[in-house]
Amino acid sequence: MSRICHIELDDANLPPPTPEIEQERKVAMYDLIEQNSFALPLRDDRVVPEGPYRVGLAIREKRLVFDIRTEENAPAAEFHLSLSPFRQVVKDYWSICESYFDAVRNMPPSQIETIDMARRGIHNEGARVLAERLEGKAEIDNDTARRLFTLICVLHFGG
Repeated sequence: MSRICHIELDDANLPPPTPEIEQERKVAMYDLIEQNSFALPLRDDRVVPEGPYRVGLAIREKRLVFDIRTEENAPAAEFHLSLSPFRQVVKDYWSICESYFDAVRNMPPSQIETIDMARRGIHNEGARVLAERLEGKAEIDNDTARRLFTLICVLHFGG
């Protein structure tokens, strides 16, 4: 069972999210649990606990922390990733999201579609960066990377 069965964000020290950000978070979490691919590869001949996995995401000491546990909550892995490779793409993503949220309220569908295409392109770039950063630590598919990237953006929002 190579999948995530539970996701938790450590957002205790973040400001309250806007309604739009809260919606992005809820959709990403729901979609992630409904369908994902997440596996821990063998490393240094160590036994790797089988999934499904409980995943905790947090930002601590300017690092992105993945706390991976078994379904029974036993520790399985933990990795700390530098936030530097994510900074620009997260900034670009929130910038285009603000434009998109404004367009949904005020513009015709043709203009919304153009902004949404740009938003998807930046989202894909963020997913690619995440997949690269997780290489050798976790095996994920593109849809899982996209949803996890959204959640990373939510954590970045206040950080």
